[in-house]
Amino acid sequence: MQLFYNPSINETATSFVFDKEESKHIVKVLRKKEGDILFVTNGLGFLFTTEITLASDNKCTVKINTFERQEPPKYRLHLAVAPTKMNERYEWFLEKATEIGIQEITPIICEHSERKVIKTDRFQKILESAMKQSLHYYLPKLNEPVSFKEFLKKEFSGQKFIAHCEETDKKSLKNELQSQKDVVILIGPEGDFSVKEIQSALEHHFIPVSLGQTRLRTETAAVVACHSVVFKNED
Repeated sequence: MQLFYNPSINETATSFVFDKEESKHIVKVLRKKEGDILFVTNGLGFLFTTEITLASDNKCTVKINTFERQEPPKYRLHLAVAPTKMNERYEWFLEKATEIGIQEITPIICEHSERKVIKTDRFQKILESAMKQSLHYYLPKLNEPVSFKEFLKKEFSGQKFIAHCEETDKKSLKNELQSQKDVVILIGPEGDFSVKEIQSALEHHFIPVSLGQTRLRTETAAVVACHSVVFKNED
């Protein structure tokens, strides 16, 4: 099944028109024609079965035949991950986390962050593409970048963890995770969180955790953390 994405469609709609870029892809590249069936999600858990009524490369129009809604997970995974020096590595994380299953992502700017200016437009496209490729019906929420200090001021429910590399007393994430609980996990930059940041997180009741015996890159650590939470909730 090939999945398309249109955020404006909802369960009350009877038809809709793809934008020019998507219309051209459907008609010119995929060579779809009137009567062909397209599967579309709005990123909010809905899958729409639609039929092309106008195969125009400027405004491909479809009618909605049926729709169904996928129940969301009974937990919410929110990863706050520092930007990597090379954008490609962060984009890799975004793609893989979306494929595995994640609900929310926040880029956090830390003391040791080498990249402090982030443009999220391309990141958003990565999420949308990965959602379609992996046949997910929920699009992860991508927040605007925020400083580590400001992030800690937010209110979070459920479990809260900070993964760092300092040689201090840490628990194993896989042993601390609880099923069907909301989870927030902090992942630091290449230079790790500063001692001050770690202490501040502890004061905000984040639990220090280890992701294993080896030292991981930022993007790898984020993917490992993501998979650990999803795997735990498959019990």
